[in-house]
Amino acid sequence: MFNAKLIAVIFGVTFIVVGLMGFVSNPIASGAGIFQTNWAHNLVHLVTGAIFLIGVIKFPGQEKRFVLYSGYFYGLVAVLGFVWPGDMLLWIIHINEPDRWLHLGLAIAIVAAGFVAKPRQAQLNTEYN
Repeated sequence: MFNAKLIAVIFGVTFIVVGLMGFVSNPIASGAGIFQTNWAHNLVHLVTGAIFLIGVIKFPGQEKRFVLYSGYFYGLVAVLGFVWPGDMLLWIIHINEPDRWLHLGLAIAIVAAGFVAKPRQAQLNTEYN
């Protein structure tokens, strides 16, 4: 079973890699990719990844909370993406239709991971009992 710390690290590293990837022309996540991004969108991915990792480092034992709150945040991002007119979310973050659906999928996946993850302390207790 995955613990919340591992899940937070996996999501954190993934968001940072995707954020960096967006600055390089590629067919997946870039200005011309399937998921069309700009510098602001890439920056949001980098900050999101950093928040996951900072949560693990600065708030040990609270990783499950960080995962769940991040999932709720992405749920709000998904809703905002679907209701915001045009392709410039908040007038600065470039998104397209695949981005909108990906954000919804991420929200569901992150929240689901947060619910099934064992908190680190609970996992430590079961390992030594």
